[in-house]
Amino acid sequence: MEESISIKDIFKILINRWKLLVTIPIFAALICSAVTYYYLTPVYQASTQILVNQKNSENMIDIGQQQSNISLINTYSVIIKSPAILEKVIENLNLSTSVEQLNKGISVGSQSNSQVFSLMFQHSDPEMAVKIVNSITDTFQKEVKNIMNVDNVSVLAKAEQKEKRVPVKPKPLLIIAAGVSVSLALGIGWALLSEYLDNTVKNSQEVDIFLALPVLGSIEEISKQKVKKATKLHEVGVETFGT
Repeated sequence: MEESISIKDIFKILINRWKLLVTIPIFAALICSAVTYYYLTPVYQASTQILVNQKNSENMIDIGQQQSNISLINTYSVIIKSPAILEKVIENLNLSTSVEQLNKGISVGSQSNSQVFSLMFQHSDPEMAVKIVNSITDTFQKEVKNIMNVDNVSVLAKAEQKEKRVPVKPKPLLIIAAGVSVSLALGIGWALLSEYLDNTVKNSQEVDIFLALPVLGSIEEISKQKVKKATKLHEVGVETFGT
């Protein structure tokens, strides 16, 4: 006989295992919260804006020069992360870090057909993040003149210290939501798998289906409350007739 399970049966299984499906996500949320707030180091980000625009004494807009400036942004992104820039930053700020480690915190973002790009740096110390990204920006602006033999870099906005510092990662709500979702999926999978592997006969209908035998009688399961209630009634009756 082939066994089949319907959506209704799945809902019954999940309802019968509701305690498991509630407990596991709550436990996962508590663990994710503890890990996020007590074990993961918050990371802060500071950013500057840089304009790539060749100075023109005639105050005329040169479309060809503008496209050239846009194409240079990719080159400048590489130069910013190069030892020629980062070694000077480390020296200026007296940092106890290597060029490779400093490079990991740098990211460059730009929009298509825009001469403005953003330089971002991430660090566990928000004040240090601001100092480093500003130093990288200033050093790049000075050194690019010698490296590229051009003077087309201007700083539009520098990073500033903020009173309210919000870390960019980790994101507690996202981590907790992911943990709850994964744990709930595992709980549902475990509930369905354990029900599928359970070969015990639970009611008279299953006896008729799997064993093809008639049911002559059944014993009702008595709850503890009913037992206590019956015991109390019996004691009251004994006391009444005893008197």
